Amino acid sequence: MLKVAIVGASGYTGVELLRILYAHPEFAVTCVTSEQSAGRPVSDVFPTLRGRIDIPLENLEPVGISGKVDVVFTALPHKAAMEVVPTFLKMGKNVVDLSADYRLRDAEVYGRWYEKHLNPELLQDAVYGIPELRRDLIREASLVANPGCYPTSVILGLAPLLSGKLVDPGSVIVDAKSGVSGAGRGAKLDYLYCEVNEGFRAYAVGGTHRHIPEIEQELSLLAGSELAISFTPHLVPMDRGILSTIYTNPLSKVTAAELVARYQEFYDGEPFVRVLPEGVFPSTAQVRGSNFCDIGITVDQRTGRVIVVSAIDNLVKGASGQAVQNMNLMCGLPETLGLDFLPVFP
Repeated sequence: MLKVAIVGASGYTGVELLRILYAHPEFAVTCVTSEQSAGRPVSDVFPTLRGRIDIPLENLEPVGISGKVDVVFTALPHKAAMEVVPTFLKMGKNVVDLSADYRLRDAEVYGRWYEKHLNPELLQDAVYGIPELRRDLIREASLVANPGCYPTSVILGLAPLLSGKLVDPGSVIVDAKSGVSGAGRGAKLDYLYCEVNEGFRAYAVGGTHRHIPEIEQELSLLAGSELAISFTPHLVPMDRGILSTIYTNPLSKVTAAELVARYQEFYDGEPFVRVLPEGVFPSTAQVRGSNFCDIGITVDQRTGRVIVVSAIDNLVKGASGQAVQNMNLMCGLPETLGLDFLPVFP
């Protein structure tokens, strides 16, 4: 049994890690941290854990934590993660980082979208944690940068098309919708109940969302050339889930049946990607609480455009579930361990 630390356990990704790892047969959570709630049982912060996970939250002391755990999940905001991850690595721990701090390989790009990077020398060693595309590299990594939620839905949605040179890389338009939990647990005016309920709005319009460079980095690698996308996220008055509708132009005439066959072949044997039959498209309700990514694909008969629709739970496949999938691989375990549960419905 491997001892696990969750650094930054008082947010939504933290509690989702706790929920998943509670039933994991090879991981035992023995350390959870929160600067604001240190000294309190984690079940005080998240009553859903009461009677099952009642360990106390601790202050963040990387050296002390390293001495009593085998692996570390860092579920901290950007910048806070890169202040502690180097210490965990020096202490010989495998780290899955759920922040944005190690997702971008270019420190200059990171600086443009976030701020100056504190340890850019680690960026080339960090593996971007999409298991379906980087499985072998993840197995050998000591630091995995867990992808963002929007990027997960978009990258998995486009990988078969771009890697197969089936579409124009310069034609990608992404219209994405997220539940409110994607904004985190902090109190913010824009995400209060009265501000969100009965409303549906776009935000970060005009190419300003911080997930854009991450998406473009990974899609460019798949395409074999630099590309830029049009990406507009929307906030939906629901707790969780992401639905991304992706539009792109094919390089030659193609049918929906051919595209479905391409996706089925590309994701054959993948435990957490479900390619839907022709004419069927995903719903966030059908992946809620699971590590699945459901993908539907068709061709607009009027315009000839290819349309891909992908759905994930932003807190599971878009965050904590994928993090556990990555850590399973890093530790030489079956990647489905602790994750092979069905969605919650209704």
